[in-house]
Amino acid sequence: MSDTPSNPLTEAPAATAKLVITRGGTVGKEFTAEGAGETLIGRWDPDGGAFPEIDLTGDDPEAKISRKHARIFVQDGEYYLEDLGSLNGTYVNRGPRLLPGSPHPLKNDDEVVMGKTFFKFVLG
Repeated sequence: MSDTPSNPLTEAPAATAKLVITRGGTVGKEFTAEGAGETLIGRWDPDGGAFPEIDLTGDDPEAKISRKHARIFVQDGEYYLEDLGSLNGTYVNRGPRLLPGSPHPLKNDDEVVMGKTFFKFVLG
């Protein structure tokens, strides 16, 4: 048994996660969310220093998704979605707009909307 304490902010959950585009962009396209740390979602912009792991530049022709739109992260083995102050907002299951800095827990099959692009959050 290890004497090293676990760190719930970096422990990966047992299941992997992905976002799948269901409307807007390339329907059916999948993006993997990292199991440890965080996964940034947005549009690539070398001039502005935006290098998201989930780059939606090619799937957002109207530029409704911010350069640094949102992030998915794992805490205590659960996935969370947090808006990063995006212009057009982030929504889960057609609920109210997520407030920046207020992470929202994600469950399998949740619908996530960013700009005009709809995703399904899939675990497993």
